[in-house]
Amino acid sequence: MAYIYKKVVEGKTYYYLRASVRKGTRIVAKDISYLGSTLDEVKASLDAIPKSTVRKAYKSIQRFLESNIYLEKAKKLKLKTTSFLDKTLLEEVEACKLHWQHAFKQRDKRTQQELIKRFAVDFTFNTTNIEGNTITLKQAKLLLSEDLTPKNKTLREIYDVQNTQRVFLQLLERVPALAQESIIQTHRELMRNVDPRIGYRTEDVHVIHARFASSPAPYVKTDMSLLIKWCEENACKLYPFVLAGIFHHKFEKIHPFFDGNGRAGRMLLNSILLKNGYPPIIIRKRNRAAYLETLGKADKAHLLQTKPEHYKPLIEFLAAELIQTYWDVFL
Repeated sequence: MAYIYKKVVEGKTYYYLRASVRKGTRIVAKDISYLGSTLDEVKASLDAIPKSTVRKAYKSIQRFLESNIYLEKAKKLKLKTTSFLDKTLLEEVEACKLHWQHAFKQRDKRTQQELIKRFAVDFTFNTTNIEGNTITLKQAKLLLSEDLTPKNKTLREIYDVQNTQRVFLQLLERVPALAQESIIQTHRELMRNVDPRIGYRTEDVHVIHARFASSPAPYVKTDMSLLIKWCEENACKLYPFVLAGIFHHKFEKIHPFFDGNGRAGRMLLNSILLKNGYPPIIIRKRNRAAYLETLGKADKAHLLQTKPEHYKPLIEFLAAELIQTYWDVFL
């Protein structure tokens, strides 16, 4: 497998095209070609290399180039540091934002639509499976793209998947203002034919495996009002990615609905990101345990508290998910 290898010697960067092959139990790496000391030189050198040499590694090489080109652009912005996010992760998140705005959105509409559809399926599969939906990724693709209903799955699971994709695509078309009515409407659309209990819950609930007490039913609407107000007041104080992550946790801790809080919360997380010019995020099912653990670490924070010691693990987890899922799909 061919890949780009970066080497730093006495502060100067050198790039090589390297190939690795397995020989018995060992992986042996060999440099094929020196590519240059800047990304522009790397691109020019790759253009001169026979396409057959890098065909199998084309995707990974393009990812390396695009992500590093936009990372260099992000570093030139001289971003204000935040105690909620390591500087390197901050720059990589900003690189995704720059690519989303200045590269992805400049592609032809058909390509954009195809990649958005792919992302929507991945997002739908992961966000519903985190909550226990058993429809596989392959089944979700067939259901959403070809309307082929999977066998031995409940109608609830099928509607769950269909609703999630529809709401996500609507969100990409128009991001609603963050308000009580729009939050309840988002939940209503997600729960269509899934759960008839629409609107804020009227009874107390115990969240399974949670280490926090959700808002008592009589205080749900008040707590949601306080959360929305908190979000408005901190919109100019907090880095937008941090704002979105903290809002997500506080929403989940209030747990305003009988069912669908996780799906609604991740949709609102993306709503805030899109509103601020960032690409959407997928929290992957395989990272569910880490996701719940970092949410749990923030549970010590009170509704209106915003302390890095509570939220840094969650924000950095979300940053890593955004970076990985963005370059996986939108390149």
